Amino acid sequence: MLESTTNWRIWKIDGDAAVETDDEIAAEYPLTFQLDGEEFATIVCSPSALEEMAIGFLASEGIIRTIDDIASLKIDEDRGYIYAELKHKQSTAKTDVSKRFIGSCCGKSRQFYFMNDVRTARTSTSQMKMSAGQAIRLMRLLQQSSAEFQATGGLHNAAICTTESLLAVRADIGRHNALDKLLGYCLQNRIRTTDLIIAFSGRLSSEVVLKAAKIGVGIILSKSAPTDLALQLAHDLGITCAGFVRGEKMNVYTQPQRIIGS
Repeated sequence: MLESTTNWRIWKIDGDAAVETDDEIAAEYPLTFQLDGEEFATIVCSPSALEEMAIGFLASEGIIRTIDDIASLKIDEDRGYIYAELKHKQSTAKTDVSKRFIGSCCGKSRQFYFMNDVRTARTSTSQMKMSAGQAIRLMRLLQQSSAEFQATGGLHNAAICTTESLLAVRADIGRHNALDKLLGYCLQNRIRTTDLIIAFSGRLSSEVVLKAAKIGVGIILSKSAPTDLALQLAHDLGITCAGFVRGEKMNVYTQPQRIIGS
């Protein structure tokens, strides 16, 4: 079983004092995908929830739509390989994963989509609402939930939530990997995501908003700041973005109707 953290001998320096001790460090693990017998991609990730991440990655890249599209999925932890076989051979070209697509639809942020994003990013039609108090409580629960993050300080935390509780929490050195793990969890468990929420520890980048759209949620909460492109995407995709969710305060940047006064 792979471990998400390792121990490393360090020297702690405080002013003129230096103390030799052990520290817990986040593990970094290269994982190569072989899809239908061909090498498809290599991801650098935290070595946890690898099956969920593989499923979420394939879904976010537009390779699969449901868990039923996968014929077999095998992980060789020693070699760092995932072998995925599809029930129907994938028709998605490898270039679609990296080739920019210039969209003709309104909303200037759409020009930044990759080809696979066009297929998989969904506009939210969620009618759910939550209070500011519920949002703040979810962020507190997220911060309390990851022993790995607290031990290393080197991981991103993400959770899929109802308005009252965290359904699943996943951590990774890569923010996109943590969100792929959540997508894989939802697909494996056939969870309807329309009225769920993502609570996230890191910056709200355009990549994070696109991942949230692929998962299908209508609200993203973060303790950190957004970027302008992330907010343009969130506006176009009908997603509520709330940042700086700290203490008793927060900023709601897009689709504020979903977060009502507590």
